[in-house]
Amino acid sequence: MAFDYKKEYKEFYLPPKKPGLVEIPEMNYIAVRGHGNPNEPDGDYKTAMGLLYGIAFTIKMSYKGDHKIDGYFSYVVPPLEGLWWQAGVKGIDYAHKESFEWIAMIRLPEFVTREEFDWAVREATKKKQTDFSKVEFFTYEEGLCVQCMHVGSYDDEPETIAAMERYTKEIGYVTDITDKRFHHEIYLSDPRRCAPEKLRTVIRHPISKKV
Repeated sequence: MAFDYKKEYKEFYLPPKKPGLVEIPEMNYIAVRGHGNPNEPDGDYKTAMGLLYGIAFTIKMSYKGDHKIDGYFSYVVPPLEGLWWQAGVKGIDYAHKESFEWIAMIRLPEFVTREEFDWAVREATKKKQTDFSKVEFFTYEEGLCVQCMHVGSYDDEPETIAAMERYTKEIGYVTDITDKRFHHEIYLSDPRRCAPEKLRTVIRHPISKKV
């Protein structure tokens, strides 16, 4: 049975619809940085998806080739995630998606070192004849956060975020989004195959103790 991060770490990937606290440890990711509206058909975000999954599946399928990764185990590729921000904007302004800055990312299994990651980039570049130079080995430690499951359209996220803000204040904390801690989304549904009202997205905000 392939190891499924969503099932094994439900506290990170399958939270309830009501906001709650979670402590997020350091994790490593495949990541691509970009700018602009993620809905643009030929924009940076669409390109980033091809790069991320190109590396993700090179690593996942590595056991079929000559290169053996120490500690490798069978696993389900973790869900797509995104860190989002806008210059000069506190929070997220959904009315101006063209100004989004983002880091699109997929969690790496623990056995993937930076050296194995670099091998995967070289291997994917050779086999797919594609430039993977924008892909990076990204380490992120969020620490204490408030998160919950948002069900519905991405454009309806402000309602869920408002509930998270109320909960954060009730427990004596403040949202702590900075240039190192970001609005974080984890995408559990494929928008190409799921009705907007049924989309499931984990929304996570870093917090700190109110002073």
